[in-house]
Amino acid sequence: MHIYIFDNTLDGLLSAVFDSFALHQPSVRLLAKGEQMPLFADEPHQVVTDSEKAERVWKGLEKNLSAGGLRIITLSWMSEEQALNQPLFNYICKVFQQPKGAPGIESNASDADVLAVRNTCRRVLHESQRMKQFLRFQKAKDGTYLGVVSPDHDVLPLIIDHFEDRFGDQPWLIYDAHRHYGYYFTPGDRVIRITFEDESAVPFDLSNGKLNTDILSDNDQLFQNLWRTYFKAICIRERMNPRKQLSDMPRRYWKYMTEKFSL
Repeated sequence: MHIYIFDNTLDGLLSAVFDSFALHQPSVRLLAKGEQMPLFADEPHQVVTDSEKAERVWKGLEKNLSAGGLRIITLSWMSEEQALNQPLFNYICKVFQQPKGAPGIESNASDADVLAVRNTCRRVLHESQRMKQFLRFQKAKDGTYLGVVSPDHDVLPLIIDHFEDRFGDQPWLIYDAHRHYGYYFTPGDRVIRITFEDESAVPFDLSNGKLNTDILSDNDQLFQNLWRTYFKAICIRERMNPRKQLSDMPRRYWKYMTEKFSL
């Protein structure tokens, strides 16, 4: 078993696949920088991320996988789950190892690596749907709507088209507090990706997404109070089902949801 160390980027992983075939080392244990080395392991191979190598591997995948198969790879990578590295590496290697004319590996749900990658992809897509459901906006005095999230997976790129289509007549900013970037949109213009050089100076609280009171629209403060009052009023205590509520609305989303703000 050969140990490969890479920089935990997709280009780095694709470069590791290239090195594995170039060095004729099909049996590889892939580790990200900083991961614990196995005991009694030989000197690891340090993968140098090379965009040309990564591009060659990706073009090979385009020839051997369907568009859906390629999408599964990119979506699963957006999970940012370190546990995905090894099965994804194995999966990509198997794409190139499969005999010509044989059924594509991407459809082999009995393969453990294929299954792991597909399940990871499903989790990412599920998270993106929940972001569309649970994202809450607050209106600033200048008319801009702010929504702050902190998803488990890097799903902002998957949901931006939805909000651009649905709220194309008003300016908004959706910000990922965990990954420290967001997307800003103004009507008639394109969506742009933004970051803040100094997050301590932003006019909202990253821990709960609340706009500063001096920035928050007066009408929005009124609507927030009305919404929270309504949310509490419709609750039938005798029929409360905390387990069902947590299943439908996981606790990790609550801190950014208006109806969960304290009155």
